[in-house]
Amino acid sequence: MNDIIERIAEIAPVLFEEAGTTLWIVAASLVFGGIAGLIVGTALTVTRKGAILAQPVVFWILNALVNTFRPVPFIILLAALQPLARVVVGRGIGNEMIVFTISIAATFGIARIVEQNLVTVDPGVVEAARAMGAGPWRIIRTVILPEGLGPVILGYTFATVAIIDMTAVASTVGGQGLGSYALNYGFRQFDMVALWSALVVIIIITQVVQALGNWLARLVLRR
Repeated sequence: MNDIIERIAEIAPVLFEEAGTTLWIVAASLVFGGIAGLIVGTALTVTRKGAILAQPVVFWILNALVNTFRPVPFIILLAALQPLARVVVGRGIGNEMIVFTISIAATFGIARIVEQNLVTVDPGVVEAARAMGAGPWRIIRTVILPEGLGPVILGYTFATVAIIDMTAVASTVGGQGLGSYALNYGFRQFDMVALWSALVVIIIITQVVQALGNWLARLVLRR
C-alpha cells in the first residue's frame, strides 16, 4: 500500500500537467466545434420544411453533411483528415491536429444535438411571435434559442464528455493528455498505478463537467 501511495505522489505532477493538457484540448475543441455546431444545428432547424426560413436545398445539403460525418468512427476520421490538417494547422500529428479533428467531429455531432432539441420548441410560441410582427432572425434570437437553451446545455454536456473520450484516442497520432499518459505509461509499460490514476482523474473531470452542465440546465429551465 505504501508503495502505491509513493508511486501516486511521484506521478502526481505529471498527472496534473496531463490533466491541464486534456482540459485545454477539450476547451479549444468545444469552442470551435461548439460554435460551428450551434450554427449548423440552428440552420437545420429553421430551414426544414414548414420552418420560418424553409429552404429545402440548404436543409438537404446540411443534413447530408451531418449524416456523412457523424457516424464515422473518430479513429478513422483522424487518419482521413490528416492531409487537410497539414494544410490548415501545418501539422498532421500533435495537439493542434487533434483540436482540428475533434472540432470537426464535434461540429456535426453537436449540430444534430442542437437540431433535435430546438425542433421541440412549441410551434405556438413561434407563431405568437410571428403574429406580433417579429421577423425570422428575431424569432431565432429571442424565441427559438432561448426556449431550447436548457436541453441544448444538456446536449453540450454530453458532447463535452464525448470530446474527453476522443482525447484518449488522440494518442494514436501524437496527442497528449490523460488518455495518452494512461495508454503510453500505464498500459504499454504495465504500470497499473499510472493507468488507474489517470483513469480516476478522467472520471473526476467527467463528473464535474456533468454536474456543472446539470446545474446550468436547471438554472435555465427554472427561468
